[in-house]
Amino acid sequence: MKRDLADYPVVVEIPVAWGEMDAFGHLNHAVYFRYMETARILYFEKLGIPEFLGRDPVGPILGAISCRYRAPLTYPDKVSVGVKVTRVEKDRFVMAYVIFSHRLDKLAAEGEGILVCFDYRQNLKAPVPEKLKGRIAEIENLKEGRCC
Repeated sequence: MKRDLADYPVVVEIPVAWGEMDAFGHLNHAVYFRYMETARILYFEKLGIPEFLGRDPVGPILGAISCRYRAPLTYPDKVSVGVKVTRVEKDRFVMAYVIFSHRLDKLAAEGEGILVCFDYRQNLKAPVPEKLKGRIAEIENLKEGRCC
């Protein structure tokens, strides 16, 4: 599992809670999105988004998100959620997510999110700020030249 997460610069471990299961005895589908959100916000913290938005009205907003379920999660378990930026475009960037089950020792889900840059003062889409592109490149450690 550690090898599978090696390409993800941000990884968070989350315990599966009993109350997250549905009537069918497995994790409710919406919880996978919450796990991805937790990883995304941790990535944003590494980007400096909270401070960034304090100085600049342009920042990311979730435009779309998807999830492909690979194995059902159940309590008790712990998951490792990895996130990375796979592509930066003019006004958006794409994040890839993986959710690994510790109990099953395999991939439980994978997803993708599109983050659109938004000017919160003018209420309009905006280009990805150069400073933000630079921080993404640092986090992604772009030795191989992927991403931005």
